[in-house]
Amino acid sequence: MLDFQQIRARAAKRKGGDAILASLLGAAPDNTALARTPDDRVLSTMAERVFAAGFVWSVIEQKWPGFEEAFLGFEPKRLLFQPDDFWHDLASDKRIVRNPQKIRSVRENAAFVERVSNEHGSFGRFLAAWPADDQVGLMAYFAKNGSRLGGNTGQYLLRWLEWDAFIISKDMSAALRDAGLDIAENPTSKRDLDKIQTQINSWATQTGLPRKHISRILSMSIGENHAPETIREYTGE
Repeated sequence: MLDFQQIRARAAKRKGGDAILASLLGAAPDNTALARTPDDRVLSTMAERVFAAGFVWSVIEQKWPGFEEAFLGFEPKRLLFQPDDFWHDLASDKRIVRNPQKIRSVRENAAFVERVSNEHGSFGRFLAAWPADDQVGLMAYFAKNGSRLGGNTGQYLLRWLEWDAFIISKDMSAALRDAGLDIAENPTSKRDLDKIQTQINSWATQTGLPRKHISRILSMSIGENHAPETIREYTGE
């Protein structure tokens, strides 16, 4: 495998220097801080990432205050108390994106959050206790037990919750292959995901960097060389 310092040096050169690269990495996540995240904020973030999947993110962001109102602040207990008519009426509610399947996922994920919260004290505590070196296992748990939380949605959910997550973008997977990792161009199999997890863990140990930063450095080391301003606008950091 290519030494990670070489990958970082290439990314820094593309972005105009190490100082600029460092400014694009964002704050280092603190998984333990998630223990203080209320269940309603977890469910809100789940819903936001589900509705944003395959849609224009900026539209979802602009409409989000209406989503918060329509879904009763995303309080799981309150939502689970609502009758079928409440959920049926949401399909014609102009405050939100009226996608019946995604609306149903909020109801299902409210039950998911409530189950996990009852078992662990809160969903945030569950996330804080999950091993930082097993994102792939956590993604699989989301896909199996949540609604519409598989694939990239689960990765973005973790990032938006500020769990120390890598995101397997097209550029990141290209950088991993360029570095010598034997994975598919679109790595979705358990075999490939496990290889990615192992390599990211190895680099995290070697460099002391958060997995989020390793992910971003990989993505910025190859492919289209986006301007720093574009990256900041996209990440919001």
